[in-house]
Amino acid sequence: MPIFKARIQVRLKAGILDPQGQTIAHALQSLGFAQVQSVRTGKLMELELTAENREMAEDIVKRACDKLLANPVTEEYSFEIEDVEEDVAV
Repeated sequence: MPIFKARIQVRLKAGILDPQGQTIAHALQSLGFAQVQSVRTGKLMELELTAENREMAEDIVKRACDKLLANPVTEEYSFEIEDVEEDVAV
């Protein structure tokens, strides 16, 4: 069965306060990066999974995001899927 790698980015929705991002922005400004106006934080997750095909891999990742990896009230997500290799049965 083919192996896929998924890169999932989870971010706060627009309009949701990001205190961690604000703290980072203030720290950067205090370190001399006056050009930085704002920072939004997020999470990057990488999954390796097996699936019969790319469409099934996308469905698995979407369901995982909807059920656990992203809070639908405050967060949004996007993901990319890439082929890693064919699983070789010996």
